[in-house]
Order: sequence, then C-alpha cells, then structure tokens
Amino acid sequence: MQAKKRYLILFSAGACLILLLYFGGMQTPLSKSNNRRDDRSLDGHHGSPQWHHFSGSLQPFSPWDQMETEEYNVHISPRQKRDVISGVYNGKRCRMDSCFDFSLCKTNGFKVYVYPQQKGEKMSESYQNILSSIEASRFYTSDPGQACLFVLSLDTLDRDILSPQYVHNLRTKVQNLHLWNNGKNHLIFNLYSGTWPDYTEDLGFDFGQAMLAKASIGTENFRPNFDVSIPLFGKDHPSAEGERGYLKYNSIPPYRKYVLVFKGKRYLTGIGSDTRNALYHVHNSEDVVLLTTCKHGKDWQKHKDARCDLDNAEYDKHDYREMLHNSTFCLVPRGRRLGSFRFLEALQAACVPVILSNGWEMPFSEIIHWNTAAVIGDERLLLQIPSTVRSIHQDNILSLRQQTQFLWEAYFSSVERIVLTTLEIIHDRVLQQAARSNLMWNSLPGGLYSLPQYSSYLGDFPFHYAKLGIKPRPKFTAIIHAVTPLVSQSQPILKLLVAVAKSQHCVQVIILWNCDKPLPAKHRWPATAVPVLVIDGESKVMSSRFLPYDTIPTDAVLSLDEDTVLSTTEVDFAFTVWQSFPERIVGYPARSHFWDSNKERWGYTSKWTNDYSMVLTGAAIYHRYYHYLYTSYLPASLRGLVDQLSNCEDILMNFLVSAVTKLPPIKVTQKKQYKETMMVQTSRASRWADPDHFAQRQSCMNKFASWFGSMPLVHSNMRLDPVLFKDQVSILRKKYKDIERL
Repeated sequence: MQAKKRYLILFSAGACLILLLYFGGMQTPLSKSNNRRDDRSLDGHHGSPQWHHFSGSLQPFSPWDQMETEEYNVHISPRQKRDVISGVYNGKRCRMDSCFDFSLCKTNGFKVYVYPQQKGEKMSESYQNILSSIEASRFYTSDPGQACLFVLSLDTLDRDILSPQYVHNLRTKVQNLHLWNNGKNHLIFNLYSGTWPDYTEDLGFDFGQAMLAKASIGTENFRPNFDVSIPLFGKDHPSAEGERGYLKYNSIPPYRKYVLVFKGKRYLTGIGSDTRNALYHVHNSEDVVLLTTCKHGKDWQKHKDARCDLDNAEYDKHDYREMLHNSTFCLVPRGRRLGSFRFLEALQAACVPVILSNGWEMPFSEIIHWNTAAVIGDERLLLQIPSTVRSIHQDNILSLRQQTQFLWEAYFSSVERIVLTTLEIIHDRVLQQAARSNLMWNSLPGGLYSLPQYSSYLGDFPFHYAKLGIKPRPKFTAIIHAVTPLVSQSQPILKLLVAVAKSQHCVQVIILWNCDKPLPAKHRWPATAVPVLVIDGESKVMSSRFLPYDTIPTDAVLSLDEDTVLSTTEVDFAFTVWQSFPERIVGYPARSHFWDSNKERWGYTSKWTNDYSMVLTGAAIYHRYYHYLYTSYLPASLRGLVDQLSNCEDILMNFLVSAVTKLPPIKVTQKKQYKETMMVQTSRASRWADPDHFAQRQSCMNKFASWFGSMPLVHSNMRLDPVLFKDQVSILRKKYKDIERL
C-alpha cells in the first residue's frame, strides 16, 4: 500500500513537471517577442538618440509573421490586415517547380506577353518605359497563345496608398483578367510598397503565384530562384542605354579627396531613422563627410531635435555631385524602405557602395557577386565602418571601382537594362540547359551580350580567352559577298579569291551569292588550295552576309566585298593582329562619325583624318560570334532597314561590336585603295554607284543611335603597322615586305 502511494506521488510530480515545462516553453517566445516590440518602440520614438541605443542589438527587418503587434494594428483596418496576410502568405512557398508552368515554354521558347492597356487606366512614365522595353526585346510576343510569361498592363510600381500614382481596386482588376490563373507564369514589377508609418512590403492585392520583380525586398520575404530583386530607380532614370559610368581613367593609387561620404535625409522618428540618426558619430568634416538634413516633409519642425539646425547648416555647405565624384566610398544606408536611390548613384560615379541595410536582398543577387563591387556592412556596427574601408588595400579599391562601372553599364544604366536583366534571369531558370555561367554574368561584356544558346563553352566566345588561358584557333574562314554576275575572268572577285586562298591561315572560302543571276558553273571559279563553297544567299538580302552559317568552322571570319583589293600579305598581317584582339573588328577601310551641331544629328564621313570609329566589313576580320549576335540580338526592325536599303549593314555591325566591347575597332596599315567614291568598271549594280548611298548612311547612323539609346562608337587614332614598316633597313629583313610596295 505504501509502495502504491509512493508511485502515485511520483506520477503526480512528473505530470506537474511536464505541464510546467510545456506552459513555460509556450510563454518564452511570447516574452521575447514582447521585448523586441518594446525595444523597437523605444528606439523608434526617442527625440535625440544616444549612442548606446545604436550600438545595441538593432531590430532586424520584421518578417510578415511578426506583424501582429499593437503598434501595427493601430494603423490599418481589419480588412486591410486580412488583405496583407492573404497577399503575403498565399504563395510564400512558391518556387519555379511548384508555381510555374514550364509546359507553356516548350513550344515557342521563352516569350513574354504584355496585356493590352485598358481604357481609362493611368500609367506612370516609369511603368510605360518598362513595358516598352519588354515590347522592344527579343522575347516579346503579341500572341498570348505563344507566351511563356505574362506582364500586367496595370501599373503596379507604386503601391503606397498615399501616392498619386497608386492604382485603386487593383485586387478586383487583376482577378478579372481572363489569363490571370492565380498569377501563375506572371511577373509583377514593383518599386514602392507599404505606406507610412510602417512601410511594409504589402502590395495591396493578392498576387497569388506570380513572381515579383521588386525593389527594397527583404531577405525574409524574398523567394529564392523565383522572385527577382531589382534596384530602386527614379522617374528620371534613362529609358534606354543611359549614360556611361564616370570612371574615365584609372588613377593610381585610386584614392580620392574623401574616403567616405553621404548626403541625404535624416528621419527623426519611425522606421529607418536609427542608422541615419547615428551618422553624426562617424562624421569628421574632413575625409569622412556624412551629411543629413531634417528639412523635409511638411511638418518637419514639429519633430525637430537639438541637432537639426547644425545638421541643416552643414548640409547646405556641400555639393552632392562634387562629393560623389571625389569619394572612394559612398555610404548607402537604408531609408524608409530597404533600398535607396544612393545605390545606383554610387555605382555610376565609381564610388564603391558601402551598404547599411540589414535584411536587404541585393539587386540581382541571383547572378551578381556583390562582394566584388561593394562593401556590405552591418547597421549595428556603424562605428567600425571608417576603419573597415580604410583597411581595404588600394589594389582591391581599384578592382572594386572597375567592377562598379561594369555592373552599372551592363545591368543598371537604364530601365531597359534592368528589365532585360530581369527577363534574362527568368529565361535562364526556364531553359536551364542554356543558362549562363557566373563568369558570363560577372565579367565583360556581361550576361546580356553573352547568349548561352550560341554555346555553353566559354572558349567559344571572343571575350574569355585571357581568363581561360587560351588563344583563338589560328585559322580563319573568308566570306566574299558577291552581288554582280560573273561575266569575265578578270573580275576583282576572282583575283581576291586567289589572294585570300593563298593565305597560310585560310581553311575555307565561302562565296555568298546574293546576285539575281543564277550561280556560276563550278568550273568558272579558279582552282585553289582550300575548299571554295558557294552559297545561294537567303532572300538575297544584305543581312544574309551576317547569318551564323554552320559551314563556318573557325573562330575568325574574314568578311570581304567582291570588289575589295587585298594581297595575301595584307590578309596574313590583319589576321595576326586580330589574334591579339579577338573581341574587336580588325581591318582596312576606316570611317568615322561626328556630331553635327548645326543639324543636331550624327554625321558620317569617309575623309582621311587623324581618327576613326569604324572599320567597314568590306575588308575586316572579326569573331564569328558576332554573326550570331547580329542575327539573334538585334531587332528585326534594324535588320529590315538594312535589307530595305541594301546598305548600312557594316555600320550596324560596328555599332553592335562597339556596344558590346566599349572599345573601338583596329585599323591596320594605310590601305588607300578602298573608297566609297570608287566605281568598279564591271559593277554597274554596285551600291557605291547609288547617289543616295552616302545620304542613306547618314540616316542609318541616327536611326541606329536611337535604338541603342546612345552613340556606342568609340574614336581611335591608333593604326597598327608591321614592325620595321617603312624603316630604313633591308627589305629582306621585313616579314611583311610586300605591304610597303602597295
């Protein structure tokens, strides 16, 4: 009996202990949550924050599942709260394999459809630029039945309910779209979400299973390999191409007047105020200049603190642009939202961004290695930032600055670049077998110009030979563009064929027959040591000379007009030069562009001057990848213009290569026989005989510049001649001796 009592007592004690542990464990997280809420409330409403508040543990970005607080509930109605919760959690676990229908992309590939704009719907200029960029891209389709991805015509960029750009009743409007399908295979662009005072990531409608291309997105809400983090950009951001970076030359050592700068608003209360309120602790008025102002908003004086007058006075003494262009590092602290306009401004100015925005998913983080272009700091360790940036070696600073320029020009310089990068990221997810490598995304010329459909091997592109430690293959294929019938054995095309075929580097000659007359008999062509392949031109159009023919077995292509006069020695020397510059056009006939200030347009000239910006493809060597890029990257409208005029294809190729490389072509020797004023006696149909030919080329220049968004051509005054060229030594000692006799 005593034993039973003892067992009963032990059992009761154990049960009590279990219940105690159970209820105690349930209370512990709640207690921590309350402490966090109280800390945030204290930190967010102090008038003049002392440093010990900042150096403590700052409240990280609040995830959606912690929004059930008294502070949050004060500002929204129950209905709004339900919309937020449904809009966030419905699809929070979405990934490509669960919320994307790959079958829509199998038949027609990766095509993007934009809904037609609805009558009476307002649209911001920024969103119009986004849609225009999509419609001008190689992915666009006007047929929803061919589409793999859908983009709304309803403006979703600004979802701040206090903004004049806010679109009301978006939830109903989206649900009424007949292709919506709960957002599956849809992409939604957004720059601003939430509103005062919390600035949550609420879009104000249920986006279902749609992907988000969103600025200021937090890592806790970001769905990896599904959403795309984009940068915050202003309404004045260029729609196409935009300005180049401000790093004109590399200064050694790469130090500037200031080490670290910032100039911007200081928020006295509310979210985003902690870091900016603490910047004065680091500011030293010498090489670390961090300026803030309280003077913004209608009622800023109501919240004015003891430092405001001093801050405002100091703020007005410095010019922001001067600081930006003369600092090595630029601080990019969070604002009300995680992203900041200062980020893109710093990139363009070659001022290495120092990011202070805990929980921010960096723009295009899926593809960009930001540790090579920025310093990612911690808001809680602000006092360590100056010593951290001072400790970075000058070699690393130079590398960081160079990478900022590459990233700015490749992915961020315009709305078009941002949109195309977003689409290419999704394209690589959909067509994983043709996805770009990290090296393609993070090195020149960038992922937009490296089309993985061409090849999965980096060595097949002209940009990566040095990185891979390899050289292009030491052979070329010649392509002669023929437009006149073969009536005499003394025609220039036959002499050109013999001279090119004698080159030690030539493996094949392709004659592209774009003449209206039938192909000549095989015996009409002279016998050569290399194969001669005659191809009947597709549709007899000018752009067919740049088609990516499978019959081109070499990296190098020697492009020739039928009336070009070249010797074997000249061909050999040009190819030798190209092997050192495989990403550029190397050749003989040079032309230039200029800005005509009277007519306010670009001009084209063939005059012999001290510089040039184009090498015409009538006698030039370049990498065969540019054939693929010309055909697949450039829009059909530009190629159609070339075909309609039977002109300007050489100018367009120069535009393309210079846009990719940001470098000029290379002219070799002083070849003077090739002139556009030259008339070939046997070629009455030659395009040089057309009196409108020169005027057409002027017009082409401006139309091409308009599509590219700027003038990509780069001037050069360098000409490469053989060593000992024209030197007073014996001709027998010269390798390319025949060039001097021409």
